[in-house]
Amino acid sequence: MRKINVLFMQSQDYFGADSLVHSLLMRHFNRTSVTVYAACNAGSRQKESASLKALSGIEQLNLRPTYFGPSINHTSKREILAQAIPGGLATLASLTSLAQYIRKHSIDVIHCTEKPRDAFYGLLLARLTGARCVIHIHVKAENWISPLVQWAMRHADALVGVSQFVADSIVAMGYPANKTHAVLNSLDLNGWRADVDGSGVRQEYGVAPSTPLLAIVSRLFYWKGHVELLRALGQVKATHPDFKLLIVGADDPRGMPGRGSFTAELKALSAELGLNEHVIFTGFRQDVPQVMAACDIYAMPSFEEPFGMVYLEAMAMRKPVIALDNGGAREVIEHGKSGLLSQPQDIDQLAANIRTLLDSPTLRVEMGAYGRQQVEQFFTPQRMAHEMERIYRSILGLPQEVAKDIALALQ
Repeated sequence: MRKINVLFMQSQDYFGADSLVHSLLMRHFNRTSVTVYAACNAGSRQKESASLKALSGIEQLNLRPTYFGPSINHTSKREILAQAIPGGLATLASLTSLAQYIRKHSIDVIHCTEKPRDAFYGLLLARLTGARCVIHIHVKAENWISPLVQWAMRHADALVGVSQFVADSIVAMGYPANKTHAVLNSLDLNGWRADVDGSGVRQEYGVAPSTPLLAIVSRLFYWKGHVELLRALGQVKATHPDFKLLIVGADDPRGMPGRGSFTAELKALSAELGLNEHVIFTGFRQDVPQVMAACDIYAMPSFEEPFGMVYLEAMAMRKPVIALDNGGAREVIEHGKSGLLSQPQDIDQLAANIRTLLDSPTLRVEMGAYGRQQVEQFFTPQRMAHEMERIYRSILGLPQEVAKDIALALQ
């Protein structure tokens, strides 16, 4: 069986959720059938990029520090030129050198995110070198996506959504269904041990061991469902006055352009609903496993969440999940088994779901155990890597590895 040589494009210097997913692919591809390369933003002389630092720890990864030039995430050609011209020659030289590297190592597939430099440069390099281009899309596909990315999507060999919801949104924009695929994200359970002690978090915020504790961990902007969650808890407190909610995260100005502090809005709403004694704003925290361990329920009624990695994290920590029955959440959370789902804007049902879990510690334990089992058995990096490899083989016209399919089916 011929090996596939795949090159990942990592043009951003930060290491976000999409970078994490791609790093899991890089780490967990079967090295007997896939050789993995990555062109990664090197950062500056003063500071190594977070991406380069994170990817450097992956064994058997051929990592190539690369200069991708300034951001091209603009809508007008004039803005793009204004950004690109100062570093244009350096960018051109770097990408020319990368094309030579791709030819030298006989790269078969260039794997990109939907970030503009990843997708646009990735498609150009693929066409210059004869490689295939895969664009891995981590958000709902809509018209706000950069025109450069939309152009690359039209010409790519395969488009991959992180959920069927995302894949359907790609097709709804007019892209061919026969080259659009869904590969659900996964979670590496290293660092997500269900026996982590969360008592320190409770002590820090004065939450008694017997007090039911909910948590929402996310960037703070409107679509994550904080407002709906607070309104539901405003109903819940009438019958369940003893609970606390941790709102973990910091304002994300990208999600609230020109709107000011969302934290301030939420604090005002909390006061209006009489929830000040129940709600704790923690700001940004890095100890998310400990936060998850401390809580009894993870609640994030995010609207049209593309996938929801944080749901997997909560499930890995044996926590039942409260979410909405839309977006990618329904592909992660099984209603009545690993959590409870309600319809968007149905505050009454959202409140009823929270009451159901507050009333039954036994149900919380059962749902938490089932969620952990799902993460262990299905949402694995090995499954995700295998499904992606099948897409590579399909666009390259190579035979599939039937033996590996059978082995995964028997897990």
